Amino acid sequence: MAKTLLQVENLVIHYGAIQALRGISFEVAEGEIITLIGSNGAGKTTTLHAVSHIIKKTSGRVLFDGNDISSLSPDKIVGAGLVQVPEGRRVFANMTVKENLEMGAYIRRDRAAIKKDMEMVFVLFPRLKERLRQLAGTLSGGEQQMLAMGRALMTQPKLLLLDEPSMGLAPILVDEIFAIIRRINLTGTTILLVEQNAFKALSLATRGYILETGKIVKGGAAGDLKKDDAVKAAYLGGTH
Repeated sequence: MAKTLLQVENLVIHYGAIQALRGISFEVAEGEIITLIGSNGAGKTTTLHAVSHIIKKTSGRVLFDGNDISSLSPDKIVGAGLVQVPEGRRVFANMTVKENLEMGAYIRRDRAAIKKDMEMVFVLFPRLKERLRQLAGTLSGGEQQMLAMGRALMTQPKLLLLDEPSMGLAPILVDEIFAIIRRINLTGTTILLVEQNAFKALSLATRGYILETGKIVKGGAAGDLKKDDAVKAAYLGGTH
């Protein structure tokens, strides 16, 4: 059985008086694609931010690769191999594609390996190689998403957190991004995916968790969740 890479235990988050997460617990095993599904405001992005320590936890623990990372700073968490691709891409608009990718490798000193990883990114995202000297802010939405993912891969992540990678993209690009996520996973990177397109996410994932108002209300194999009548009615339009 694959070892547990990420373990989230009784995570509670408050934004002022509002309780955003109500004691959620879940785990991600090495090699999996796990998806978190829920409506807007359910707590999906908050969960990722709490895992990355971008926001402060009220209580609860996050264990990564056997170590408690609950109190580590975000840059130390990246150094440990847990990397987030944020919602809305957040590329460095006034830097070139090449400079954005180099920023992904800012904590590394192994020049030969960095060069090798950049070539690997170009295999996954050939369009980025074509636009190497172009300013990131002039790229299309789909290309910016590819760049954000490529930049994250330059950190050599063990676990990649993807927050709404298909948001705002044309359907043909959504298919392309999801195919690339599968390829990234097949190269050995474990993935925790937050995605509005529940059908696509469950088609890709190993397992899934359903969040409602800051609580996990259901979890299981992705194929089983796709067939679940309540999940179909709430998140799949009842049509699949």
